[in-house]
Amino acid sequence: MNSLFPTYNRWNINVASADGSKVIDEQGKEYLDFVSGIAVNNLGNCHESVKKSILEQLDKYWHMSNLYHQQPQQEVGKMLVDFSDGDAVFFCNSGAEANEAAIKLARRHTGKSKIITFKQSFHGRTFATMSATGQEKIHSGFGPLLQEFTYLPYNDSESLEKEMDDSVAAILLEVIQGEGGVVPAIPEFLKKAEQLCKQFGALLIIDEVQTGIGRTGKPFGYQHFNISPDIITSAKGLGSGLPIGAMIGKAKLVESFGPGSHGSTFGGNPISISAAKATLEIIFKEEFLLDVSKKGEYLLSELKKVLNSTGLIKEIRGKGLMVGIECHQDVSAIITKLRENGLLVLNAGPNVIRLLPPLTITMEEMNKAIELIKTTLVDMDILHPV
Repeated sequence: MNSLFPTYNRWNINVASADGSKVIDEQGKEYLDFVSGIAVNNLGNCHESVKKSILEQLDKYWHMSNLYHQQPQQEVGKMLVDFSDGDAVFFCNSGAEANEAAIKLARRHTGKSKIITFKQSFHGRTFATMSATGQEKIHSGFGPLLQEFTYLPYNDSESLEKEMDDSVAAILLEVIQGEGGVVPAIPEFLKKAEQLCKQFGALLIIDEVQTGIGRTGKPFGYQHFNISPDIITSAKGLGSGLPIGAMIGKAKLVESFGPGSHGSTFGGNPISISAAKATLEIIFKEEFLLDVSKKGEYLLSELKKVLNSTGLIKEIRGKGLMVGIECHQDVSAIITKLRENGLLVLNAGPNVIRLLPPLTITMEEMNKAIELIKTTLVDMDILHPV
């Protein structure tokens, strides 16, 4: 009998080891990793600089109550505010917890309860973040959700303007919907959201759990769009695989989250903080981010060259190294076949193949992945070479 709840539709892979962009199973089969732990291992698997930082911290202490000052938390917090529009950080353990903190802070600061989110969004699986998520499949079977969340069509400025009024505490959105299909926001839609928040005294919350920490070629994805959110949430890539989340907020919000208002036993755990510090020291360098942008442009361009000749493809889109290949059919069989052929990829909804390679991916590895996609589609009689 399996001792685990079957909450995951697990693939037929038993992982033995991983290094950089490679995953090796117990039979010795090697895979090219374009999942990255779902946008977590932004520096690849087992990055040496992160490992070194973790080992150094393990020799000092593993856990300490947040009742005590811990200088490493201050250092990582400073990096996050220096590279964002925020001024203060709350550390937690995951993206869902970061979004929970954002929801609580928005309600407490504004004294209002209504929060606008968007259809096909994903913000987590706790009751508040599940309630914020605009997908029925996430809600199903769990009874009454947390009240006063309204789901609007994504990228629809007109619907947003009609719904917005003085009762709204916050607008919560992703600048690229990850689980919802790798759908980028229209710049005008984001500007309208920002303008309406200012007009009605609401907060603009940007969920950067998947798009943040260099994934799109900027420290945070919203920085492509000339907006300034009140709250930014981060997790996934922040700790290179160790559990950590962060909510980053503007100075005007600090008094609303005073002593006793919120907390987390393990938030800002010293081991996770040591991983985050080493991760940010690498990713937040200008030359590193520029390299991510160049590699992302190359990947998009080459995929379009190879795949646009087939009737399978509806659109290939993305930013940086977050790419979605939208197809005219269900992609489950394609993803399974790619895995059998040694390339690990995800879906984002039924019709989108999602590529999330490590930001350290090499040109050679990208070319190998493109070739694997091409040959797999040829073998499946979907792509016909000229």
